[in-house]
Amino acid sequence: MHVPAKALGVHVTDQRTPDAPASAADPAPAAGRGPWPTRRWVAGTTAVVLALVGAFLLAIWLYGVLAHFLFLLLLSWLFAVSMNPGIRWLMAHGRSRATSAAITGGIGIVVALLLVVVFGDLLLKQSSDLLSNLPGVITEAVRWSNDTFHTRLSATSVTASLHLDSGQISGTVTVLAGSALGALDSVASILLDLVTVIVFGLYIAAAGPHLVQSIAGGLRPDAQRVFVTVVDITAQKTGGYVVSKIILAALSATFHGIVFAAIGVPNWLPYALLVGITAQFVPLIGTYIGIVLPVLATVFEAPWKALVIIAFAAVYQQVESYVFTPRVSKKTMDVNPAIALAAVFAGAAVWGPIGAIIGIPLVAAGFAIGDAYSRRYDVIPEVADDPVAT
Repeated sequence: MHVPAKALGVHVTDQRTPDAPASAADPAPAAGRGPWPTRRWVAGTTAVVLALVGAFLLAIWLYGVLAHFLFLLLLSWLFAVSMNPGIRWLMAHGRSRATSAAITGGIGIVVALLLVVVFGDLLLKQSSDLLSNLPGVITEAVRWSNDTFHTRLSATSVTASLHLDSGQISGTVTVLAGSALGALDSVASILLDLVTVIVFGLYIAAAGPHLVQSIAGGLRPDAQRVFVTVVDITAQKTGGYVVSKIILAALSATFHGIVFAAIGVPNWLPYALLVGITAQFVPLIGTYIGIVLPVLATVFEAPWKALVIIAFAAVYQQVESYVFTPRVSKKTMDVNPAIALAAVFAGAAVWGPIGAIIGIPLVAAGFAIGDAYSRRYDVIPEVADDPVAT
């Protein structure tokens, strides 16, 4: 006779669950594990992963294609902010922003063209002579070092380590030795890049607030305030910083060029430009780096010329620090020399020689933003009185 379990006082639990599989083909998951993923879930997840991987690969491809153009846009922005002081001055005298940008950019382009017309051919010829004579200068320097300090340097090894083999030099000299027009024809891509930078730079400078407002329109109201403030501070501080460095570099190149030409330094124009650029865009040691080549070019034939170059560079650096820089850079921000030097090396590592020049302006922009949104505190007496801290 069948007796119900309930009649015997035994509690029986139904082993089936509401979510139990309807067929034996889909077995229930083991204890302690979640439900088995369905085929739809697997297909959807696979599609999402493939889409993300495809988007990532597409982004890498687009960056590889547009990296050079994005770099040109960065240079265009620096060109635009460098015109900002002149634009503001003209606007304060009743000119519209578009007219001010056109006048400022036009003056800059005309000055650059005049410099090319006056010094372009001379610069190309002297640069080709400098490159041709550079292996000989290095060989003479190595011989002098071996004779004076009893070193065992090899001129061939030094030249190879600097990538100054005869094939590269002869190719470059062939380009530079021709006329200015022939050299420009051989670097058509560089001209195209220059045109791109100028066109976009003039557009960014002329658009000004309208461009900023167009971009800010896609942001939240609180983000719009931050964006507009950052752009304004960056344009003012960075623009003034770039202009001040250009003026100081031009002054340094002019005075050094006059001295180099007066004492008969060969290839004085490229040397003067090198000193002017390195002195402003390589802090702390830029002047000394700039005079290395003209000193090496003269010390073995006329040591007195090398002494004159070193003495003038030392004197001019003091005049620049205490006379020129305070007047030219009085309304711009300052960047710590150690940080600026790191910016030069980082910029050179990322973008090459141009990156070494624009590294400091980019860091200046970052510091301008940091000064606007960071908080400064008074130094506590314990730190202020600490001789180690001072």
